[in-house]
Amino acid sequence: MKIRNPILRGFHPDPSILRVGQDYYIATSTFEWWPGVRLHHSRDLVHWRPIGYALTRTSQLDMRGNPDSGGIWAPCLSHDGQQFYLVYTDVKTWGNAEAFKDTHNYLVTAPSIEGPWSEPVYLNSSGFDPSLFHDEDGRKWLVNMRWDHRKGKNAFSGIVLQEYDPVEQKLVGPIYPIFSGTPLGVTEGPHLYKKDGWYYLLVAEGGTVYQHAATVARSRCLKGPYEVDPLYPTLTAKDDPTLPLQKAGHASLVTTPQGDWYMAHLVGRPLEPPQAPRRHCPLGRETALQKIVWSPDGWPRLAQGGRAPSLEVEAPALPPHPWPAEPEHDDFDAPSLSLHFQTLRLPPDPSWLSLRERPGYLRLYGRESLSSKHRQSLVARRLQHFYAEAQTALEFEPEDFQQMAGLVCYYDSGNWVYLRLSRDEQLGKTLAILTCENGHYDEPLGQEIPIPDWPRVHLRVRYQREFFSFAYSSDGQRWQEIPQRFESYKLSDEHCRGLGFTGTFIGLCAQDLSGRRKHADFDYFTYRGLE
Repeated sequence: MKIRNPILRGFHPDPSILRVGQDYYIATSTFEWWPGVRLHHSRDLVHWRPIGYALTRTSQLDMRGNPDSGGIWAPCLSHDGQQFYLVYTDVKTWGNAEAFKDTHNYLVTAPSIEGPWSEPVYLNSSGFDPSLFHDEDGRKWLVNMRWDHRKGKNAFSGIVLQEYDPVEQKLVGPIYPIFSGTPLGVTEGPHLYKKDGWYYLLVAEGGTVYQHAATVARSRCLKGPYEVDPLYPTLTAKDDPTLPLQKAGHASLVTTPQGDWYMAHLVGRPLEPPQAPRRHCPLGRETALQKIVWSPDGWPRLAQGGRAPSLEVEAPALPPHPWPAEPEHDDFDAPSLSLHFQTLRLPPDPSWLSLRERPGYLRLYGRESLSSKHRQSLVARRLQHFYAEAQTALEFEPEDFQQMAGLVCYYDSGNWVYLRLSRDEQLGKTLAILTCENGHYDEPLGQEIPIPDWPRVHLRVRYQREFFSFAYSSDGQRWQEIPQRFESYKLSDEHCRGLGFTGTFIGLCAQDLSGRRKHADFDYFTYRGLE
């Protein structure tokens, strides 16, 4: 049996992997998308299923006003034999133009992976990517990278260590700088492990794009000094632009009951050939697994040799455990949203989202524009395939041009392509496409499409790797293609101001720029991978 990478397709970055008994879990970053910290479960490391989110209350996470690609960075999931621990960063300020990063680190606990997860304990704000290490003597230690805002300094100033007191619920004692990184730079994402009397420090380096890497250092003493693996980095794709899995780095380790080791790490799959000036990844940063073996002198190595990530990896000798296939079609008959759906910055609230007011429909009340970082009425899911199709049916009676609803391909508040239904003073109800590219608004069709007498309109988007396009229908059977094609790469980290960390989402949304909160009803949502 083979592990086929990526194991978590679409936007699933910064994986923290954990085994408890026979069960394997992965926590990934969710950034500005709500709920916070996505959780997946496996019994064999081959088949994975989403099981929910850890941060589901605003008392745990309040992201109103958070910047694009702010919010949850690099959670770390751990277990001390009695309960689950999750540490995470809520990023309030960041960006290439910002000297400062406001990065607040918190801890929550739970008796089981399903929760309930506790109220958060504040830890520190000195940097991001926190990780909690449970030592053999029962003491607990937090490691995180430390941010240095000063001019002329290395902003990624190194990894620091401080003890966590679970009784006092706070960090205590001195702060120990334990690792300053290698010449690869951008040292972040630390995780600590103990094996054969050695403390192993696994860090991400090189920056989370095409120079990304995972580096290991070790010490006999928790507080260091740490010596770097002489063959560092352990994992990277930076030396070969032809590899199908790029950006390999930000890793964590897990061992099976039989003693096999695996490394979970993020990757990106670019659209363009390697000679292209920028290799764009509209699916975002995804999660992959590599098998690890240990060298005679005690360093972790990729089982396949070298440092490059593989598409196929030998699976552990565990009984196969596939999960039931996930339905492609959602009729909105359930009392809550599917685990695949997320909202922006805030949880669904009956004041703007309802599955009950009209049974069998998702009702959205129009709020702020797609450019807002505060109160959007938008529900979306990840694009997980290069070839895919999404479809919905919309019933909406806008009164004027300020009221809109429809189907959107969304990267962030400054980058989206929106097939919307609205009303024109002369034409009545119309469809049009609105776009925003790095903050620049446009209406590329030129002429709106009248549909004055339709009680409902079916909307569709189809992805064909490099391009995506829209269609509409009165009955869901006979489709009218909109000839305009849009380039998939324009909704990617690389294109979107070069500042993003997420990926393309496909969503349903409603806006009422007049403030009257006109509602729109969506009858279903279908997502289908075509690969």
